[in-house]
Amino acid sequence: MPTPKKGPRLASSPAHERLMLANMATSLFQNGRITTTLPKAKRLRPLAERLITFAKRGDLHSRRRVMRVIRNKSVVHALFTQIAEQMEQREGGYTRIVKIAPRRGDATPAAIIELVTEPVSPKQAVVKEAEAATKVAEATEAPVTEATEAPAEAPAETAEAPAENAE
Repeated sequence: MPTPKKGPRLASSPAHERLMLANMATSLFQNGRITTTLPKAKRLRPLAERLITFAKRGDLHSRRRVMRVIRNKSVVHALFTQIAEQMEQREGGYTRIVKIAPRRGDATPAAIIELVTEPVSPKQAVVKEAEAATKVAEATEAPVTEATEAPAEAPAETAEAPAENAE
């Protein structure tokens, strides 16, 4: 669990807050989206993303760590099989918070927190690969120029030697 933020808690005690966040995470993984207050959604996001990261690892230790928070085995199974496969190409940002109109009863700012199920766009993936390729090219470019200057003379001499043997 993430460390509590300073200031008032969402619930009366730390234990109640942990249970409330665990129930909200369970509902999020069951339904794909939940409507809640904005502060609760902001507190749920790091917990949910950490649980998805554990699910992407897929080993037994990760499953047991997720089971400490989410007690429903069917939800944990769905998290490790379905949701982790959907998020396989994504490196982070598994959830999205969308602000909506305040609640009617107490005018509390409300929000929808949902799982991002869209695949990673190929344009962003291509841009990231191009940036990585340019970084690698820049890193290898400097040593290559130094290395090619000194041996450039040696291959020229060896290229002449077979030409002489051919005559």
